[in-house]
Amino acid sequence: MVGKPYRYGGNTPQGFDCSGLVQYSFLRAGIHVPRSTKTQRGKSRKVSISDLARGDLLFFNPEGKYSSHVGIYLGGNRFVHAPSSGKHVRMDTLNDKYWREHLVDARRF
Repeated sequence: MVGKPYRYGGNTPQGFDCSGLVQYSFLRAGIHVPRSTKTQRGKSRKVSISDLARGDLLFFNPEGKYSSHVGIYLGGNRFVHAPSSGKHVRMDTLNDKYWREHLVDARRF
């Protein structure tokens, strides 16, 4: 889905927001997950950052909003996410200072 547009409330390849991308991606793997970031966080179990595995969810607090953004861990310190309005689904790295400083939680279904 990398390159697909961001769309608030979107959960299809025509446009995704962060939690919609998670829901759509997991559904394609046969796993039903909740729609909202808050519920995805609440229904998953905490894992240590040192124990991350592909498919784990990474929760971030951009602009000081606790766990308001979610991405899917890909391995090798990389994750995929739908960043914000006007942008596209992309891969980023936890080596990036911004993402490292805003990471607040890692969870697993």
